[in-house]
Amino acid sequence: MHDYIDTAEDKKLKAIYTLLEDDIAYNGHMTEEQLAEVKRRLADHKNGIGKTYTWEEANAILDETIK
Repeated sequence: MHDYIDTAEDKKLKAIYTLLEDDIAYNGHMTEEQLAEVKRRLADHKNGIGKTYTWEEANAILDETIK
């Protein structure tokens, strides 16, 4: 799923987000502030200014954090 999201066309991502938006916003798992942060980070990613990590980089960071 992550690989697909990384390479999918914007209109497809928007459609997926639209389908899930109510669940994301109102299922009790995220506060409004958390949702705003996710939207901010998504905008940064789309504008090419957000920092992203490969799966391997993320795992290495986690490994270092839990040591």
